[in-house]
Amino acid sequence: MYRFLFSAQWMGWLAMVIVLAAGCVGLGRWQLERREAVVEDIRRIEANYDAAPERYVPGVNDFDSFDPTREWTPITFTGTYDVANQTVARNRPLNGQPGYEVLTPLKLEDGTAVIIDRGWLPIGNAKPGRPDEIPAPPAGQVEVTARMKPGEPTVNRGAPEGQIASINLPALAERVDYPLQGAAYGLLALEQPAAAQTPVAAPKPSVDEGPHLSYSLQWFAFGVLVFIGLGYAARQQRRINAEQDGTAVNRPVRQRRRPSSEEEEDAILDSQGVR
Repeated sequence: MYRFLFSAQWMGWLAMVIVLAAGCVGLGRWQLERREAVVEDIRRIEANYDAAPERYVPGVNDFDSFDPTREWTPITFTGTYDVANQTVARNRPLNGQPGYEVLTPLKLEDGTAVIIDRGWLPIGNAKPGRPDEIPAPPAGQVEVTARMKPGEPTVNRGAPEGQIASINLPALAERVDYPLQGAAYGLLALEQPAAAQTPVAAPKPSVDEGPHLSYSLQWFAFGVLVFIGLGYAARQQRRINAEQDGTAVNRPVRQRRRPSSEEEEDAILDSQGVR
């Protein structure tokens, strides 16, 4: 009956189905792993983003080391901005609009400095590839609360003078003549005193898990469906083989019941409009 399944052709189909199912399972697991990473990010955001700011203590919560579980933790620093070594990071879209992020070193009382991302600026109209104006930070001593973010790796692309392609802190440290804390930078949350004009503040990161869970279930379902499809094809092939070798089972055809004489009489009367 199903001996054809052991033929080379059908064994090949089975192997192909197994490969396809394994691929679907792999893609489903990949989507689950992506969801787990997103969920972990959401937990950090919910735990740290709106937490009470910590006062900066050298060697305790500085930016010379970075613990991923402390991402988005707000730290309050006291220092002065070094506008002379300010730069902008390019290719930073916000709400679908290209732009820049303003990076300014904040020199601290202990002699070190941290990079503060003061916000976003759109591409300017006066000169292509540059913002029209970079708002000045507050002069003199300032109290800055910034959320901890990890530094970025180097990238294989350049940038015009006065701009950088990546927030790579070791590379930024080479531009200044004082120690720059090199594992993390701060995303500005609050300045006191406030600047007369500021770049656009970074929005709170999304806490939406996205469609990863539904995508993973779809891939697992596809993995099952390929086996169902193979089973259906095998059943159809068995039926074709049975018809060709004459072993197909002839199913009895149900005879239509003849109407009774009373039913025939009622039908005649109905057609004549008697009833």
